[in-house]
Amino acid sequence: MSSSRRRRDRGSAVLGVVIAVVIIAVGTLFALRQPVDTRAGSDAAAPITVVAGPAVASGAPTAPTDASQLLASLPVKGRAAKTGYDREGRFGTAWFDIDRNGCDTRNDVLQRDLVSPTLSGVCKVLRGTLHDPYTGAVIPFVRGEDTSADVQIDHVVALMDAWQTGAQLLDDQQRVTLANDPLNLIATDGPTNGQKSDADAATWLPPNKGARCAYVARQVAVKATYGLWVTPAEHDAMAAVLQGCPGELAPVSPFAVLAADSGVSGDAPAPASDARPYRSCDAARADGATPLHVGDAGYSRSLDGDGDGTACE
Repeated sequence: MSSSRRRRDRGSAVLGVVIAVVIIAVGTLFALRQPVDTRAGSDAAAPITVVAGPAVASGAPTAPTDASQLLASLPVKGRAAKTGYDREGRFGTAWFDIDRNGCDTRNDVLQRDLVSPTLSGVCKVLRGTLHDPYTGAVIPFVRGEDTSADVQIDHVVALMDAWQTGAQLLDDQQRVTLANDPLNLIATDGPTNGQKSDADAATWLPPNKGARCAYVARQVAVKATYGLWVTPAEHDAMAAVLQGCPGELAPVSPFAVLAADSGVSGDAPAPASDARPYRSCDAARADGATPLHVGDAGYSRSLDGDGDGTACE
């Protein structure tokens, strides 16, 4: 074989190796650029995107109850593992319009909790004033990229805490309801909400001591409404707070009232009404429909200023 042919053969072999290396490198780079689901195997959950209506746990309280007595009725158990927790996959994206009133949950809560909110249309809150229950401060809210986070919506029972105290046993719809229930939501100072994070009553209470009784009573109500338990340390911290305010009433979830009025058990979502809510109390009064109650065709939380389940009373 001539030397020139041997050189051609060696050149072809080298070229083949180079091509193979390039193909492998490109394939590896492509694989590394693909999104990786870091959640463990069967614990991964696809985001919940379909909501049929609010659903609470069976036996949810439908009338205000002494908070200390309601606390005594809750199971006391250790905290479950965090395994499988996924905000969107287990509790849905923030925020759903779960009550089908045309407004998402964040705007509903801002309308409820801000003083003199200014709206764009019937839902979008542009500005207002928050008398923050957690700090006692007066905080101006102005919607904007750099200012909206000054006022945040707190889950009174944090979703991680709920997951570790029984929400793993709920169905998807009940967890979505829990994450969007006005009973479990309060507008508050953004940094303070960040400090609370996923803490329960054993490790965090509002800095404003005057708000602690109502805060704990609301936590007890949420846990009772969704069939959750409390840890021993959490129970003792709640009991200590409520001891200082005997007779404090645990509020009621409007979704629990809706489920009871609809005759729908906690195992199935309440049907959403096809009728649109009234745009104003004046329009409801003109129809002779007031007062409006949760479950009525024309009811809307935006008309229910105090969040008690009765609008335009």
